Amino acid sequence: MRKEGDLQVWWIPQVLMKPFEVDVRSVEEGVKIMEVLAKYDKFQFDNRVKPDYCNAGGLGVWEDGEWHDWYDEETGEDDPAKWLESNRAGENER
Repeated sequence: MRKEGDLQVWWIPQVLMKPFEVDVRSVEEGVKIMEVLAKYDKFQFDNRVKPDYCNAGGLGVWEDGEWHDWYDEETGEDDPAKWLESNRAGENER
């Protein structure tokens, strides 16, 4: 059963396919999984596993009974990797 605030990575390794989806516990975990999936797509391309690719992915949050694109309400940032980076930078300044 989904609850408000649940997070999920969605990843399309070749646009027009249905997305691969995986639940994650945090924005940090979601960013890591998206980085791994992107590197894996590039690895497959570089090693001629697939001739080309046009991937897409993102982080979703469960709200009001459906998935929505994640964004930080406080900062308005909608890129989870940039948001995570700026939060880490802020922690190092303290």
